[in-house]
Amino acid sequence: MRSLDIAATGMQAQQLYVDVTSQNLANINTTAYKLQRPEFADLLYQNQRAAGSNSSDNGTLVPTGIQIGLGVRLTAIDRNTTQGTLTQTSAPLDMAIQGRGFFQITLPTGQLAYTRAGGFQVSADGTLVTSDGYPLVPTVTIPANATSISIDQSGDVSATIPGQTTAQLITQLVTSNFINEAGLQAIGNNSYTETAASGAAVTGTPGLDGFGTILQGFLETSNVNPVTELTNLIKAQRVYEMNSKVITKTDQMLQSLSQSV
Repeated sequence: MRSLDIAATGMQAQQLYVDVTSQNLANINTTAYKLQRPEFADLLYQNQRAAGSNSSDNGTLVPTGIQIGLGVRLTAIDRNTTQGTLTQTSAPLDMAIQGRGFFQITLPTGQLAYTRAGGFQVSADGTLVTSDGYPLVPTVTIPANATSISIDQSGDVSATIPGQTTAQLITQLVTSNFINEAGLQAIGNNSYTETAASGAAVTGTPGLDGFGTILQGFLETSNVNPVTELTNLIKAQRVYEMNSKVITKTDQMLQSLSQSV
């Protein structure tokens, strides 16, 4: 019976749904984490009678055909790139992007990566780096004798130096946009890399030409809604159980058939 294989694909699909949902729930408190959602499609059909085929020698056409489905399959795991809530931390090196854009960082391989997790720290040489030690691009070096750091909405980084009446401009931050943010490749550590699907990075000044502004002393939270995810988890479990019952009933039918022979 086809129902065994069809129900099996349904159980596998719901297991994947649970896996993705558990990933979302596990990252509720992850800075700038983006919600993921699986997408499914029906499998190929077995055509036993084509719609519109002749049903008589007089050219009578059947209005509907006979197509038997073979189950379901995973087609994609989409990423929801909407902005999470911005939470004030008051830490001078915490930055959040309000609107579109990503911070650029350099991986140990020299490759550029992109992140919205703006919890930066100062390395031993005064360079701004991520919690994994990856430097921000362009490089921001904080003077050793700086008493305070200020970052405005356009990305100007300034430091207050003892003996100076005005803050000293250190550098201008830039951010990157992508035509298809969902096409970025997640590499862990709240970071992404460019792909053919995302398109090439477009770099610009925060606050101009569609680029989001920089907020100092803020961090972006995850955009996961725990209530929605728990509801989805319950729904996936129920669908899994229903497919399991299909397999049980099919097994009982096959058992009855074998005993009657």
